[in-house]
Amino acid sequence: MFEPVIIETRRTRLRPLQKDDASVFFEVWSDPEVAHYFSFPPMQHIFQAHQRVTEKLRSSSEGKGIIFVIESNDSGEVLGDCGLHNADWRCRLAEIGFCLARRHWGKGYMTEAAQALIDYGFREAGLRRIEANIDPRNRPSVMVVERIGFKLEGYLRERWVTGAGEVSDILLYGLIQGDRQREGA
Repeated sequence: MFEPVIIETRRTRLRPLQKDDASVFFEVWSDPEVAHYFSFPPMQHIFQAHQRVTEKLRSSSEGKGIIFVIESNDSGEVLGDCGLHNADWRCRLAEIGFCLARRHWGKGYMTEAAQALIDYGFREAGLRRIEANIDPRNRPSVMVVERIGFKLEGYLRERWVTGAGEVSDILLYGLIQGDRQREGA
């Protein structure tokens, strides 16, 4: 099961999501460019962020997932979030998801945070497999998962509907704990 912990990386700190994070994430989740591939449209009202945070906290308390806030070690600024969700404990698998405020794109923060999250999932939570479902047009997210060792396992046609109502395909990526052990990670 997911235990709320704090994870330190070279440039970031991952901490569990808290109820009062909603106002910070409203800024991120309301940005149309950030939210382009989300399952929900860009938020228009702060209460939507409060609802989403409440939903994420409930999912965490039920053992279905955990979401971490990514903070800068230097400034303490919230950069984005990353988490594991849709956990299946019998199969010891979960899906990874992440987003980053636009002003922090292209600086390697998400690769660093996602790597730490993967390590936590395998070493601390006892997962055997982690999956990523990514819209093929979302090249930055594809690059993050490939950089940290995920393997492309499938192409699912018309699998997803974005928050904007676009029907999209999905690239299915997988990472297995045994692969990481063989690679020495």
